[in-house]
Amino acid sequence: MTTSKRLRLGMVGGGQGAFIGGVHRIAARIDDRYELVAGALSSDPERAKASAEELRISPDRAYASFEEMAVAEAAREDGIDVCAIVTPNHMHAPAAKAMLAAGIHVICDKPLTSTLEDALDLAQAAEQSGLIFALTHNYTGYPMVRHARAMVAAGDLGTIRVVQVEYPQDWLSTLLEETGQKQAAWRTDPARSGAGGCIGDIGTHAYNLASFISGLELDELCADLSTFVAGRKLDDNVHMMLRYKGGARGMLWSSQVAPGNENALRVRIFGEKGGLFWEQEHPNHLSFAPFGEPPRTITRGGAGSGDVAEHATRTPAGHPEGYLEGFANIYNDVAEVISARLENREPDPMATTYPTVQDGVKGVRFITAAVRSSNKGGVWTKLGDES
Repeated sequence: MTTSKRLRLGMVGGGQGAFIGGVHRIAARIDDRYELVAGALSSDPERAKASAEELRISPDRAYASFEEMAVAEAAREDGIDVCAIVTPNHMHAPAAKAMLAAGIHVICDKPLTSTLEDALDLAQAAEQSGLIFALTHNYTGYPMVRHARAMVAAGDLGTIRVVQVEYPQDWLSTLLEETGQKQAAWRTDPARSGAGGCIGDIGTHAYNLASFISGLELDELCADLSTFVAGRKLDDNVHMMLRYKGGARGMLWSSQVAPGNENALRVRIFGEKGGLFWEQEHPNHLSFAPFGEPPRTITRGGAGSGDVAEHATRTPAGHPEGYLEGFANIYNDVAEVISARLENREPDPMATTYPTVQDGVKGVRFITAAVRSSNKGGVWTKLGDES
């Protein structure tokens, strides 16, 4: 449903030199449901001001800090409806809590926070506020991922037995963080990234995707986190075994030191009646192999893709959709839910599957358990056991 007004969007972080801020801004505009009107775009006041000017944000709404922005925007009749948090991990919690306290909905980049304590505290604040809190695990926005989830929920695979997911990259195969590369620097810094490096940056995507499609809840894991590049402070390669509640078993591999891989996120899910295979670098196709029958390919926008995939699709089959559109689907769904509140109506039910603050808590629990398991020599460790 198209509403009569765009939502007023603010942004914390994402200024000059940032990568993910630009992605969020593009995603917010694809369906024309947001207008970026305010920002605290950098912790450096001069860079924040210059970044706002580049983005045509009015000077009186270009703020030196997120605290200032939260207070000022809450006091305006035309204040922001929702704020995107696109800072390094350690700033997610304070920025998000400031917005929630000001009555502003939040869209936050992943992982939710850099520590489990902060995640639990932020989740409590979000629940108490009654506001919308979305987490941009963008791969959940891909049409064929949503179709795969619907197939599992409909019982097309039967009882799930095995889950295999991997996310290898190669961009940190050298000590890139020592060259001044901004994205590498904060992702490999425990003070800004948290206790997990590769596991927090892309391992959480793999974990979240497997859980989103399978509908399974992870019970315990056995992890081996490695740091192959000499001088690096955090892990750059992860292997783990997974045990899900209900009996399913899984394996997860994430790596940022795997030459030849760019963003090779792949998931395979096998049940008693068949299997599914999806890969991010070829996102418009979903492979389905019913047991005892020839495998078949389901195409986004083509025969076999259902209403859930259609809801998340913009272009005809054969015209690729992917990374930006995945983000945009989350932004579009959040806009629908917020707009429904403003207009005192029920939202489109297909717009309610975006990741929430509770999914964020699960992701930080996953990171915490993986680090603890590895530090203890790869012992089986239950999620939720923070002792």
